[in-house]
Amino acid sequence: MTAEGFLEGRRLQLARGVLLQCIMGGYPPARFYGSDDGDLALVADPAQIHRLPWSDEPRAMAICDADELSGESSSLSTRGQLKAVIARYAAHGLAPVVATELEFFVFAPNTDPTQPFRPPVGLDGRREDGQSAFSVSSNNGLRPFFSEVYKYMAALGLSRDTFMHEMGVSQFEINLLHGDPLLLADQTFLFKHLLKEVALKHGLSVVCMAKPLAHTPGSSMHIHQSIVEIGSGKNVFTDSNGEPTAMFRHFIGGQQAGLADFTALFAPNVNSYQRLCHPYASPNNACWSHDNRAAGLRIPASSPVARRVENRLPGADANPYLAIAASLAAGLHGIEQELEPSAAIQGEFAVPDSLALPCTLHAALERLKRSQLARELFGSEFIEGYIASKTMELTSFFDEITPWERRVLAAQA
Repeated sequence: MTAEGFLEGRRLQLARGVLLQCIMGGYPPARFYGSDDGDLALVADPAQIHRLPWSDEPRAMAICDADELSGESSSLSTRGQLKAVIARYAAHGLAPVVATELEFFVFAPNTDPTQPFRPPVGLDGRREDGQSAFSVSSNNGLRPFFSEVYKYMAALGLSRDTFMHEMGVSQFEINLLHGDPLLLADQTFLFKHLLKEVALKHGLSVVCMAKPLAHTPGSSMHIHQSIVEIGSGKNVFTDSNGEPTAMFRHFIGGQQAGLADFTALFAPNVNSYQRLCHPYASPNNACWSHDNRAAGLRIPASSPVARRVENRLPGADANPYLAIAASLAAGLHGIEQELEPSAAIQGEFAVPDSLALPCTLHAALERLKRSQLARELFGSEFIEGYIASKTMELTSFFDEITPWERRVLAAQA
């Protein structure tokens, strides 16, 4: 939209079906978004209008809510779903606090998708060979790129905590500062967009796939969660003696009750399960533990005032609005129903069948399809539309024969 049109308050409308558009570009049948495919209004959030500092010509981005023309939030909007979850907490006098950890890879341009991704050539003229995890000099070869990333983050008001090289070849992680869930979802979205744009300026490719390289750790989007009382700001996971509260247990119990049903919301793509089914610090379980990275729900070592629950299931490919909404909704369900968690696990452990999660997109969608809890928390229209869209994507994947099949199976009698 032109700046003049935006400043005049001209309404921008969008067909409802666009919210269910597949990643390949197609749409499920119109019955999933209203047979008329009528319009929604895109309503800009005044706090999320940003001049894009990397653009050579003046441009801005406005993050919008997708509202029905009658004024209420569209049930198909993932941002709207997150706002609804936050409102349900507020009705109890509570406010969730979250932080996201986003991992991503920086690669050389990949013009032929049949070929594997490769690390870029750094300032030293060499490609990284995988020996730079957590090194203090690990991003020096990409210093011009990261210098601009830091500069543009500051320009957009994206407050970062830590930035580090992760385990994979040319893999990095950022920890955003904790805060309001909607703000953190907006910031995570903006940061991913910023990464892609700045990478293009430097002749690089940033990839947020869950598992872009074989035999290499995947990329996560861990979600750290705590809850405070509205007004006092007190962390309700900790009592006056510094001990865990019943609400803390119930929140974990709700997460355990919802993770399997919601796996398709945390792991939305075929590639997501490459990460989950090769669980190198990427647990595909609903176990919980004190500071054990093999558990899907980890309680990081912290002071009592900072007690929180880390959901390690979502990948970097997850929709931040939907992943945060699903995780918080499961926790609130546990609080409302006073659900008790399983016993905490430590050390090496075998995952009980009751806490195992789906290992393929097909299995995750089937589990979501059967979930009454998902329909109660997100509404049937959203769940059915989401399943329809993801089923189309899965079908598209199965329409192709992979190089592995040709290489291994062609010679079989």
